[in-house]
Amino acid sequence: MTLKPIGRFWNLLQRYKKEIRLTYVYALFIGIVNLTLPLGIQAIINFLQTGEFTTTWLLLVGFVLVGIAVTGILQVLQLRIVENIQQDLFASSAFEFAYRIPKITFLQLDKIHAPELVNRFFDTLTIQKGLPKILIDFSLAVFQIIFGLILLAIYSPYFILLGFVLAFILWIIFRITGPKGLTTSLKESKFKYQMAHWLEEIARVNGSFKILANNKFHLNKTDQTVGKYLITRENHFQVLISQFRLFIGFKVIVAAGLLLLGGFLVYQEQMNIGQFVAAEIIIILIINSVEKLLRTIETIYDVLTALDKIGYVTDLKLDPKGRSAKVVSSQGLSIQASEIRFGFPDEKTNIIDNLSLDIDSNEKIVLAGPSGSGKSILLQILAGIYEIEDGEIYMNDIPISNYERRSLHDNLGMSFPTNQIFEGTFKENILLGRIIPDKEILEILKILKLDAYLIHQPEGINSFVDSGGRRLPRSIIQKLLIARMIIGKPKLLLMEDPLQFIEDDEKKRIIDYIMDPKRNWTVLVVSDFYYWREKCNRIIELIKAK
Repeated sequence: MTLKPIGRFWNLLQRYKKEIRLTYVYALFIGIVNLTLPLGIQAIINFLQTGEFTTTWLLLVGFVLVGIAVTGILQVLQLRIVENIQQDLFASSAFEFAYRIPKITFLQLDKIHAPELVNRFFDTLTIQKGLPKILIDFSLAVFQIIFGLILLAIYSPYFILLGFVLAFILWIIFRITGPKGLTTSLKESKFKYQMAHWLEEIARVNGSFKILANNKFHLNKTDQTVGKYLITRENHFQVLISQFRLFIGFKVIVAAGLLLLGGFLVYQEQMNIGQFVAAEIIIILIINSVEKLLRTIETIYDVLTALDKIGYVTDLKLDPKGRSAKVVSSQGLSIQASEIRFGFPDEKTNIIDNLSLDIDSNEKIVLAGPSGSGKSILLQILAGIYEIEDGEIYMNDIPISNYERRSLHDNLGMSFPTNQIFEGTFKENILLGRIIPDKEILEILKILKLDAYLIHQPEGINSFVDSGGRRLPRSIIQKLLIARMIIGKPKLLLMEDPLQFIEDDEKKRIIDYIMDPKRNWTVLVVSDFYYWREKCNRIIELIKAK
């Protein structure tokens, strides 16, 4: 079930309840100490009116100064706690994204641009900046208002009634304008992300826009998105302005009510001058606290919106964990598929419909068939990227759903057309964190003749690679992906046009290695290159579903 932003906020507070409880204890003491200062000042004024210089007067001055120092110390302790929360928020959010993004089901990612999805991570910074204001400024303001009204009530019970009236007015303001402010903030954020996504698109295909820059298409589309953002931002600002006006009115009511009541009580001789001065200081503290509430309200909207955007990522369905079966075999995986069906939810016809096949261990298979017959999808189903709607798939006579995901993936090697080179070293791109002996790594590099290329790199296999391998020849990128696929000797290789950009002579040599009957792996490959067909055990022809 998708949580509302308020629900996400309470969950966040629950996660740090120990730290927040301590922060509120400090805020409580700060509020109490701040409100003892007017009492101390009142007592000092009373002593000054007597015209006598006594040690009691000095003690009261010391009491006030100690109160100020204690308040400062407690605020420093609050800042330390909140800083710990901020650091933990960043670290946990980073790991949450890093853990979840590779595990999000591909059916959901088909409708989402994954790099754009990651932009929501930056809302962690919004929460980092906003949470201290909410935990410290907002809580301190609330405590000061509450204790201020309680202290004023000591002077006269009339202040109790006035306090209830003011609290009710404040609740009405939040109740009327709060939900609308959150709604407009969420809409504003939606177009903010659309704008960021479009700018990323301009950067991604910048060559096209550079050549065709004169038609200003990219600027016109930017203008449209900016226009939508500005409209929603203005709507949100209007809510903030209306709240600001209401708060100004509330401040006037607070000041007028407290001052008039205080003056009336002095006039009726129910308060002395010292008490009135102390009451005035308390009133100023209450008004300042109301201003803090006003300054915090936009931050609250920002934090709630940020939690909703991060929640969009954390709510996405993850791949099933699988069960406990493990791949235990020294030979390639055998595959049996029985009447499997697959189609995308928004398409009327299935891509794969009632397909059955039987592949023996260590068999080398070429998948053929017309475009749209499901060759690529079948490879991705076997890789666990997509889940079938009907039927059953067995690997080594065990249902694929019974395997522990990690055990199955450790025994799969994949090479699909999408560019999977990330920013890091050549070695990191090949191993992906796996522990492989250097001897085996060197063996694979020689087979693919990557060693001849890497010897000219500044740091050899530890040389740096740009994201996507922007400055690498396409043949080297494909060799890197092949090395990643076959290193560690997996039991099943799934490939789609893995050697497209490699010279024919090199292609044949690599195919000879992969399709060697002595290799203890099963191979399924989709490719039009004739040599695959010459070296395979058989060709499986797929028919386009009707």
